[in-house]
Amino acid sequence: MIAKDIKNGVVLNYNGAPCIIENISVQSPSARGAATIYKYRARNLVTKQKIDIVLRGGEGLDEANFERRAVKFMYADATHLHFLDQQDYNQYSLTREEVENEAPYLTENLEGVQAMIYNDECVGLQLPTVVELKVTQCDPGVKGNSATGRTKPATLETGLVVHVPEYLTQGETVKVDTRSGEFLSRV
Repeated sequence: MIAKDIKNGVVLNYNGAPCIIENISVQSPSARGAATIYKYRARNLVTKQKIDIVLRGGEGLDEANFERRAVKFMYADATHLHFLDQQDYNQYSLTREEVENEAPYLTENLEGVQAMIYNDECVGLQLPTVVELKVTQCDPGVKGNSATGRTKPATLETGLVVHVPEYLTQGETVKVDTRSGEFLSRV
């Protein structure tokens, strides 16, 4: 895959290990004939270390050889989160540190969660881009303020705090973007 086609969330093979792209910056050349430089911030899925990758416009990397399998979140204990493979009913356990970015969006019946399997080992999770979560605590809205664009913090069922419009109340369900953690809409 050449540098200009690499997007966030793509898993590439870098130095013999799968790495997921988390951030991209592009530097355009100031001189004629110079190559555009692409800088990627990636996370090694095996060692969990952050890696900086720099490529010129014509260079590229191979896509990693791994598979995605549909899983269901079963339960969490003090140190691990446990998932059940929906096809062959294998169980995968990931430490809380490995899924610290995904954990605030996980609920029992969440559909669309995929485990990334590399060498028969679960190395990470991929969440759907939008999840629905229930508001468990927020301040009451003030009458007359529904037409303004003001927001207030709301605590969701998983403990995640997002800023929602003032008109929302406790008990409502909202859609949240898992990439940015932002409120999208009311369900």
